[in-house]
Amino acid sequence: MALAAIVWSSVGIKALQFVLSFSILVTLHELGHFLTARWFKCRVEKFYLFFNPWFSLWKKKVGETEYGIGWIPFGGYVKISGMMDESMDKEAMKEPAKPYEFRSKPAWQRLIIMIAGVVVNVILALVLFIIITYVWGKEYIPAERVTYGIYADSLGREMGLKTGDRILALDGKAPETVDVVPIDLTLKGTKVVTVQREGQRLDLPVPKGFAKKLNKNQLKGFVTYLMPVIVDSVSNVKLTGNAPLQKGDTMIAMNGQPFRWFHEFEKLKKNYADKDVTFTVIRATGDTAQVGVHLDKKSLVGFNPRGVDKIYGTEVIKYTFAESVPVGIGKCFETLGRYITGIKKIFTGEVAAQDSVGSVLSIGNAFPGIWDWQSFWTLTAIFSIILAFMNILPIPALDGGHALFTLVEMISGRKPSEKFMEYAQMVGMVLLLALMAYALGLDVWRVFR
Repeated sequence: MALAAIVWSSVGIKALQFVLSFSILVTLHELGHFLTARWFKCRVEKFYLFFNPWFSLWKKKVGETEYGIGWIPFGGYVKISGMMDESMDKEAMKEPAKPYEFRSKPAWQRLIIMIAGVVVNVILALVLFIIITYVWGKEYIPAERVTYGIYADSLGREMGLKTGDRILALDGKAPETVDVVPIDLTLKGTKVVTVQREGQRLDLPVPKGFAKKLNKNQLKGFVTYLMPVIVDSVSNVKLTGNAPLQKGDTMIAMNGQPFRWFHEFEKLKKNYADKDVTFTVIRATGDTAQVGVHLDKKSLVGFNPRGVDKIYGTEVIKYTFAESVPVGIGKCFETLGRYITGIKKIFTGEVAAQDSVGSVLSIGNAFPGIWDWQSFWTLTAIFSIILAFMNILPIPALDGGHALFTLVEMISGRKPSEKFMEYAQMVGMVLLLALMAYALGLDVWRVFR
C-alpha cells in the first residue's frame, strides 16, 4: 500500500505539473491571438483553455466573449468572428462580411493576428531561459572529474565501451560533461568516441545505426557514472546485529561476496530479497566493520546512497542578469536546433518515428515525480519554443497554414476563396487528429510494452 501511494503520488505530481505548464503555454498563446484581434477591432466569440466538444468544465460570458475551460487537454482556442477555424462554422461564413469580422480586415492585420500566438510563445521561452540562467546558473559535473570512469551498460558494450573507460573526446572534441554523450550520438551524429582505457587512448568508431538503437531505448542502457556505494543517510534499515550502518560507510562486500561499484551492488542484492545479509563496510574513519541487515521484499536495504554530484563534485557557474540574457537566448535557440535536428533525423530514417513521437502522456512523463521549480520552468521553456515551432509550420489548421495563405494573398493580391479555406481547414484537422491519435497510440503501446 505504501509503495502504491508513492507511485500514485509521483504520477499525481507529474500530472499536476503538466496541467499547470500546459495551461500557462496555451493561455498565453491564445492570449496573443485574443489581444491582437481586439486591437484590430475583431469580435472574439470564445476564449478557451483546452477543447470542449459537447460540454465545458467551466464557462462564463463577459461582454461579447465566452471564457471557458474544456475537458480535452490537447490545446485551446479563441474563436474570432469571420474566421474559418477548428469550429468549422460554415453557416456564419455564408453571411456578408461584417466590419468586426476577421475576414473583413486587411491582410497585414490578419497576418499579425495569426502569428501573435507563436510570437508570445517565443518571447515566453526567451524570458524563461534568461530567468532560469540568472536564478540557477549552470551546474554540471565536468568530464575530467569522472576519475572512476563510466559504467558501460548493454548498449555501451555493444559500441565497444568498457566499464572503467574515461571518455576523453567526441569526434576529437572534449565533452563538457559525460551527460552530453548519448545526446551528441543521437542528434549530432558523432562518429568516433575517444576513451582512456588502462592508461591507453583508444578511438572507438560508432557503429552504423547505433543512434537509432540508442533513440529507441530512450537513451537508456548506454552509459552511466561509475560510483562506489557510499551511505549518505540512513532511512529505514532493519539491523540484525549490533553494529549500525552509518553515514559515510563505503560498502565493499555482501555475505563475503566482494563488490566495488553501485551496479555490482544492485545486481548482487537482488538474490537476497527478504533475507538477512552481512555487509562489510569501511567507516569514514578507515576502520572495517560487519553490519547485519535484513533486506525487504524489494531487496531494499533502507539507506540513501551518496549521489553522483557529491561523489565527483559539480561545477557551478553563476551569471549576472546582463550575462544571463545572451546565455539564455543561446540556450533557447540551441534547444530549438536540437528539436529540429531530431525531426530531420526522423524524416531521413536515422531514427524511427515510433521511437521518437509522443503524445501528452510522453510530455507529462517528462516532468519529475517530485515538485522541482527549476525542472518545471525549464520544461515549460522547452515546450514553449517547441509549441511555437510546431504552430508556425505551414500546415492548414495551424497558425502557420493560415499565415502562409495570408502571405500568398499579400503577394498575389488574390484572396483564397472561402470554400478553399474550408477544405484546407478540414484537411489540416484530419492530419492533426491522425497524428495525435498515432502519438497517443504509441504511448499506450509503450506502457503495455
